[in-house]
Amino acid sequence: MTLRHIYPINISDLKPTVPLTGEPIFESVDPTSLFVDPQYQRDIGERGVRQIRKMIEGWDWSKFRAPVCAFEKDEDGNEVLKVIDGQHTCIAAASHPHIHRIPVQIVEAPDQQTQASAFIGQNVDRLGVTKLQLHQAALTAGDEHARDVQNVCDRAGVKILQTTPHRYEPGDTVAISAISTLVKKHSVMKARQILDVLANAKLAPIKDAHIRAAELLMTDDEFCIAFEPEDLTREIETAGASAENEAKVFAVTHKLPQWRALASIWFKNTRKKRKAAA
Repeated sequence: MTLRHIYPINISDLKPTVPLTGEPIFESVDPTSLFVDPQYQRDIGERGVRQIRKMIEGWDWSKFRAPVCAFEKDEDGNEVLKVIDGQHTCIAAASHPHIHRIPVQIVEAPDQQTQASAFIGQNVDRLGVTKLQLHQAALTAGDEHARDVQNVCDRAGVKILQTTPHRYEPGDTVAISAISTLVKKHSVMKARQILDVLANAKLAPIKDAHIRAAELLMTDDEFCIAFEPEDLTREIETAGASAENEAKVFAVTHKLPQWRALASIWFKNTRKKRKAAA
């Protein structure tokens, strides 16, 4: 077998950035000495525990991926190593009876904002890292769009959850992608008006289909001039799950996306404005 050298590619059309920080270093550390910041790192759920147990049973150094860490001072002023990426690996190592130290990659990220940005960079294309986690990290990193999304939700009374609960409360949502798209497409005010309609209807949770259906009805000229937002809210709350069940059948019958079918059901039953006398 003939080996191949690593060769550079042609970058004459690029403008490479100058790295703002020094290159990473690697250190061997006791995994129990590491810390995690809950502001942008999720708690370990049942799925995470299963993943950790699997790692412990099949620990293989040839498949080891070094966790990414950064130094920061804790609330007492002591310098500690915080895990930016790889907490499952760290917990597996800390739990393994034959593993006492692991190599970690230490990068320059001295504060929470830069650490959250690094977390996003490590995880944006990785399977298993949810949009909710990336939103929380972007919020911690000071991302303007993430702040807009959070502010819109806060003012509309919509609560973005970090994980899926056993039971939803009115106004809860995990549909962060739909809300993010809503804010990007429309003004912050219009996005809030749309979420107001759903939050006031006491939906538990507010789903992707709800958001897309309400967006269509509240922004399309064919629909939005025909009703008042509070009347749409009243219909959504009154209809409840029956509208969604009807929409499933309507979607199949008319070959429509379910959210579009739901919009049709809601609109059909929403009280319309009175037409002005001629």
